[in-house]
Amino acid sequence: MNNYSCSKFTPYKMLIYLFTIQLLIAFVARSIAPLGLIIGENLQLTMSQIGMFPAALFLGQSLVSMPAGVLTDKLGSRKMILLIVLALSGSFLVMSFSTSFTFLLLFMTIAGFAYGSSHPTTNRGIMYWFDVKGRGTAMGIKQMGVTAGSALAAFLLLPLAKSFGWQISFLTAAIILLVIGLILYMLYKEPQQVPDEKGNLKKPNGYDFRDLIALLKHKGLMLITFSAMLLSGTQMILNTFIIIFAYERLGISIILAGVLLGISESGGSVGRVVWGVISDRLFKGERIIVLLIISILVAIVSVVVVMLPSGISFYIVAIIVFVFGFGTSGFNGIWMNATTEMVDRAKSGAATGVSITFGSWGVIFFPPIFGLILDLTDSYTIAWLFVTMLMLCSITSLLIVLKIHVKTIKTS
Repeated sequence: MNNYSCSKFTPYKMLIYLFTIQLLIAFVARSIAPLGLIIGENLQLTMSQIGMFPAALFLGQSLVSMPAGVLTDKLGSRKMILLIVLALSGSFLVMSFSTSFTFLLLFMTIAGFAYGSSHPTTNRGIMYWFDVKGRGTAMGIKQMGVTAGSALAAFLLLPLAKSFGWQISFLTAAIILLVIGLILYMLYKEPQQVPDEKGNLKKPNGYDFRDLIALLKHKGLMLITFSAMLLSGTQMILNTFIIIFAYERLGISIILAGVLLGISESGGSVGRVVWGVISDRLFKGERIIVLLIISILVAIVSVVVVMLPSGISFYIVAIIVFVFGFGTSGFNGIWMNATTEMVDRAKSGAATGVSITFGSWGVIFFPPIFGLILDLTDSYTIAWLFVTMLMLCSITSLLIVLKIHVKTIKTS
């Protein structure tokens, strides 16, 4: 075993690297949400077209997640980090020189290939560096990088785009990712030997594509994935339209509306850690119950948002948006834990890939549908109640998983 495996501090050092690379990837890829309104005004786009940008990103994610999961299990996280940094920064560098809507959608999809690969890549690192007792918290901290990166994009890139244009924001984000990402690639190490769930030392290994069939037939995994699809779609609806909703419906200035997105993602960052700690300590690793609680919370908050009047205090909206983000942006770490812990650890990358592949369809379909509802009805009430309906479906799916889990315990 090398020094990295011997040092008790090494897992936490690797967690810092995984968190940072996850933050940078989200800072670049998810900058499309806070910059959507400015891009839309610049290119004269409709609401549904603005919703197509995150849809394109997550279309790329859905197409690549399964093969990326298998590739991650074979190559390891370190090599994948290098590929992701080069692909994502390259895509945004190219987009920074374009003003074509179709061209942007194409390269946003390519960027989605890199973004989608980041989840099995970093999840695998958590699975191998941490045992089951600390994995929920570690995964939550790592996944906090997604919301923190998105919040950072709202706080930094939106004002930059307002002053100098969205192309400069894209260019700046891409260069930051390329430089710091290469440094993190050189710093991150793979464990040479890791303890399995029985405490025996073994070398990490992968498997082949044939095992994907078994994962696709796993009822619990697919039901959790369906719930994640609904929660992911709601998360991206919030990220894409909260600025537009606050600006157009509530009468909040564009800069403060951008701050709301940052607040939402900050809530998600807190949520990813808090939900992880809750699932580890309060529910003893029962991730499904925590996902159910999150779905109920998001359903309630979406109804509250419907009732917000124009001219309401920014601070009240900020609190509501924080709670909204705490739920809908905070669920991701619990989702990742739920999927990876349902299968053998050697298959954790591909299990993540399978779940993200189908979970991404919520982000592909639901933001454009939300935008289409606005275009057709000019009613945010109907649009936000659509979100409530999605959460009711998520709650139903998770209750079925719990029922299956109880039957499995009784027969075992």
